[in-house]
Amino acid sequence: MNDRTPLTDRLDAGPLICAEGFLFELERRGYLTAGEFVPEVALEYPDALRALHVDFQRAGSDVVEAFTYNGHREKMRVIGKEDQLEPLNRAALRIAREVADAQPGNLMAGNISNSNIWDPADEQRQGEVRSMFREMVGWAVEGGADLIIGETFYYAGEALAALEVAKSSGLPVVLTIAPMAQNEMADGVGIVETCRRLEQGGADVVGMNCFRGPATMLPWLREIRAAVSCHVGALPIPYRTTAAEPTFFNLSDPAASVPSPHGRTFPTALDPLYANRYEIGAFAREAAEIGVNYLGVCCGASPMLIRQVAEAVGRTTEASRFSEKMANHFMYGDNERLPEHIVALGEKA
Repeated sequence: MNDRTPLTDRLDAGPLICAEGFLFELERRGYLTAGEFVPEVALEYPDALRALHVDFQRAGSDVVEAFTYNGHREKMRVIGKEDQLEPLNRAALRIAREVADAQPGNLMAGNISNSNIWDPADEQRQGEVRSMFREMVGWAVEGGADLIIGETFYYAGEALAALEVAKSSGLPVVLTIAPMAQNEMADGVGIVETCRRLEQGGADVVGMNCFRGPATMLPWLREIRAAVSCHVGALPIPYRTTAAEPTFFNLSDPAASVPSPHGRTFPTALDPLYANRYEIGAFAREAAEIGVNYLGVCCGASPMLIRQVAEAVGRTTEASRFSEKMANHFMYGDNERLPEHIVALGEKA
């Protein structure tokens, strides 16, 4: 077992909620470019980023994760804005720290993620990735992070490299992987074996995030939970993935009358494939029942879904004041003030 940390103490006491999914939600709100998915919002529209952090926090997220996903040196080179790398990271960390500090008990997390240039056969490339991780982790430590989250790794080697760098910070580490449709990591290592290696490497939490929805993530979580002794994390996408289409990269929508111009539903035409809030709540309950205490939702998350996760594991959040009260609905309710002839329309509407 790992040495005890504030993070593991919290997880030992019960479920901890972490909201992810900033990329999709901020793109929907008009503050981020689909395809590029670079978190320039931290510099250009800091109030919009702060507002989303607060919305997730009100919905029940205990961890305020700095929005630096894709905010690494290589991605900034791709869009020709490498000079904005450090300012972007420091701005995102500062906003996250301010939001976390406003809610007693919240934790602030620095973030590193898949680089998209990791090559198992190229040590020079691997060195570049480690260098990117080191600078981001360094900024996170200077920004007052309480933990480091490494997420969305589809190469086992890159996940282990991220863990090594994150652990060097001296902070607790959450490390979640995102295997693609092959049902193994891209370098051929098994999903469960990768989580075992991450635990052996000192991760406080191992598990899965992104790419897979509830139906295709939960079976793997059962195997991971049985294979490791540390805490397990689960942050699915809120889309209806299936055994035939296990990730959101390959989800099809044959009913679409106007398909996306790039030929895939991912990432801009997934809307009809969204899981409803009750499905996300059921996933959270089932995951908690098998001993998964680090819970959240990744790409596609909204504050409403984070609230659903929190309430599914027995939490009452600030946003729970606005949870549904269908008893007062004009057609579907049973409030005594509702006219019978209007309620009766519910069977005809």
